[in-house]
Amino acid sequence: MSVDLSDEKFEKHREAGEILAQVREEAAERVEVGVSHLDVAEYAEERIRELGGEPAFPVNISIDEEAAHATPAPDDESEFGEEMVNLDIGVHVDGWLADTAVTVDLSGNAELAEASAEALEAAIDVVEPGVHTGEIGAEIESVIDGYGYNPVVNLSGHGLGHWEQHTEPNIPNRGVQQGVELEVGDVVAIEPFATDGGGKVSEGATEEIYALEREASVRDRGARQALEQIVEEFKTLPFARRWLETSRAEMALRRLKQKNVVHGYPVLKEEDGCLVSQKEHTVLVTEDGCEVTTRPR
Repeated sequence: MSVDLSDEKFEKHREAGEILAQVREEAAERVEVGVSHLDVAEYAEERIRELGGEPAFPVNISIDEEAAHATPAPDDESEFGEEMVNLDIGVHVDGWLADTAVTVDLSGNAELAEASAEALEAAIDVVEPGVHTGEIGAEIESVIDGYGYNPVVNLSGHGLGHWEQHTEPNIPNRGVQQGVELEVGDVVAIEPFATDGGGKVSEGATEEIYALEREASVRDRGARQALEQIVEEFKTLPFARRWLETSRAEMALRRLKQKNVVHGYPVLKEEDGCLVSQKEHTVLVTEDGCEVTTRPR
């Protein structure tokens, strides 16, 4: 089956990627010791809107052993210290997505950041129609191992769908037998994570990101108001508690979780408490290789 990569949906993926490449660079430049996490997150999210997109999910700001799902609370006063900082940012244009991440190392562990960045480039180099996702994972694993670190094996890259942040296929961060072959027209986010720990993450106690599970009737006024905003603005994409306009957002989310209307994303942390670096690009599989939509043009 032939795929027309000039279709409107692919153009919107590209537009989202172009916006995201610019915002990633601008946000990364703002990460300095003493700067507020909330200021950087809100800057990036507002800049996305100024450039014609919408955030596909809340800006993730993961520190040291945190790997994913960390975003500032509404009243967050945290400031960057001499730490490893991962920025993971997403953009959508009419529901068509791009996803990217970069490590800003303020901790003095530049090689760990280089390991995930070089692993991403090695992975991109082998992307073409017919390549097995396990082969991509093997490239990632080989580079990270070469630096003397471990890939985070229970996190993976993923496909990007319409109003869906995570779809098939999964792109592993190590060589595996199971998987699929990529096809022309696949849009995938490849995201190596490298760590000086054992290479596994588990859920922490903190939760600031949520997503709609199902629509349902709710009696509580605040919960109903929050649900209306979620369905209208975010649909199935993740959102932050600080994005909700209801005055008692925490209580509203608690009620919606109790009814299995929304689910939360606990912060994921490296199990040994060790540092994690991350680098991510969105890639469109083309007939003769791939196109990286989240590189600066």
